[in-house]
Amino acid sequence: MPETALGVWLKGLREERKLSLRDLGQRSGVDHAYIHRLETGVKEAPSEDVLDKLATALSASKRDREVLRHLARQENVNPNILEFVRQDQSISAEELQMLSTVVNRGTRADYATSLARIRRMMMEDDDG
Repeated sequence: MPETALGVWLKGLREERKLSLRDLGQRSGVDHAYIHRLETGVKEAPSEDVLDKLATALSASKRDREVLRHLARQENVNPNILEFVRQDQSISAEELQMLSTVVNRGTRADYATSLARIRRMMMEDDDG
């Protein structure tokens, strides 16, 4: 089964904190085998309760919690976008949601340009 955006993000958070699957399972009260299935894409839609337990055990920031929730609800997010989002901490979960719906027909995705366009549109909306 191919990796999912949720699995990539969750594994990234776990590895940043230098936790094994068993460590995260013990801290969260979520079975380590289930966490592995989430990370590998075998399971894709954890409950809010499971997401809360994992986020708490990972000491996830508000942004990381919101990204996890978004990725759990939107199973079709391309995992390739996550490295861009991880490197730029200013990207909100809402912006990720918009970025993940941008279609790049026949071209390689240019997330920075798409993000700039999204932010311009959001500013124009705020201005009235």
